[in-house]
Parts: sequence; C-alpha cells; structure tokens
Amino acid sequence: MANESRPCPCDIGDRFDYEGCGQEVQVEHIKAYVCKPASTDKAVIVIHDIFGWQLPNTRYMADMLAANGYIAICPDFFAGKEPWKPSDDWSKFDDWLKTRDARKINKEADAVLKYLKEQCGAKKLGVVGFCWGGVAVHHLMMTYPELKAGVSLYGIIKDSDDISNLLNPTFFIFAEKDDFIPLHQVTLLEQKLKKNCKVDYEVKIYPGQTHGFVHRKREDINPQDKPYIEEGRKDMINWLNKYV
Repeated sequence: MANESRPCPCDIGDRFDYEGCGQEVQVEHIKAYVCKPASTDKAVIVIHDIFGWQLPNTRYMADMLAANGYIAICPDFFAGKEPWKPSDDWSKFDDWLKTRDARKINKEADAVLKYLKEQCGAKKLGVVGFCWGGVAVHHLMMTYPELKAGVSLYGIIKDSDDISNLLNPTFFIFAEKDDFIPLHQVTLLEQKLKKNCKVDYEVKIYPGQTHGFVHRKREDINPQDKPYIEEGRKDMINWLNKYV
C-alpha cells in the first residue's frame, strides 16, 4: 500500500521480466491465472497486491508454488476493475482503494473454490496473499473453514481490525523496515492472537526488509537481502506443506 509521498515499492523498479508457465482461464465472472503440476489434489489461491493479477511478480510466486506440488491459481480479485499503476496519482489512492475492499471478495472466492474443486480435483486448499492480498488472506481465513492454511505477507493491519478469530493455521510475514506497517501494529496483532486465537499461528518479522520483499525481482536484490527473501519464500511453502 502507499501514500502520495512514498509510492509503493511492490512494483517500481522491482518488476520481474517474466513469462509465466501457466495459462489464463475464465472462472465464472472473473479471469484467473492457473499453473498446475502433473498430478495433485492440493491447491493454493494466490491473491495479488494492488498491481493486480497480471503482475509478473505474483505469477512467479504462483509458478513457484506449482513447482512445489500445488495447483496455483491467481484470480482477478478486482473483478475486472483496473489495478493500480505506478504512474497513477498517489493522492487519489485512498479513493481508488475504497472501491476495492479486500474484505469484500466472497463472491470471487466462492467462484474460485468451486473451480478448484470441480475443474481441478482439489481436495486440500490453502491461500497466500501479498500486500492488499495479505489483508484478503486475513479475511478469508476467518470466513472459509475449507482453507486449511493461510500465509499473509505484509498485509496492512488497522488497530480496530478483529483478525484473531482465525479458523485454521495462519502465518503472518512482515518486514522490519516496512514504511506502511508500523511494528507497533504487528505487536498489537501478536497480542490479539495470543489472547484470542484458537488455532496455530505464527508472526514473523524479517530483519532489514522492506514492504514487498518476498515477491521482489531477484536481479535487483541487495546481497544482504537475498537470504531473507529466500527464507520468506521457504517459510511460506513450509507452512503450506505442514497444514495443507
């Protein structure tokens, strides 16, 4: 996420020059990118950031999950509305975001879950999401008991949010130097989870990292960041492997 003075680093200067391994499909009223391994009944929904379902960075994450044995689907949770572009006027970002509520995606989630079960033979389901998608993961993990594991990567938290009523194990990934998610909000999340959460969870802060670090372009990585980026990706997959 971002404000007008500091554009979001999810994308700027960090875009993969990457052609996906999967294919685009129509899932009821939305489009989706799907990448499938040879044979599996495990699937992961990949939820994009503000730059939308076609961002190469996010498709790279979906392909990585497929390479680890999951059907990976990255649907257009904006349902045809334009994604944010780095060239857009950041002063209008809040108004743009109001029409794309990460907690009002049940219609899209229902369609995707039906597709995975009926068209892909998926029986075990998980979800991961980045930035805007991280907020969406919080919501889905409190709403859909069939999602057996969730990984929320740098999803913004508001003090008022009730996100401790998780239905299944959820892993929260944060960056120590995230300009958009103050560490006190992460601490508050941990306190709420410790007090109220009835399922397994983990909250992890990665030293020295900034917003968007896990799905960032590899060629532009500072050498000191590379181990944490690789660790974040490995942690995400390990969490899914454990619970899905």
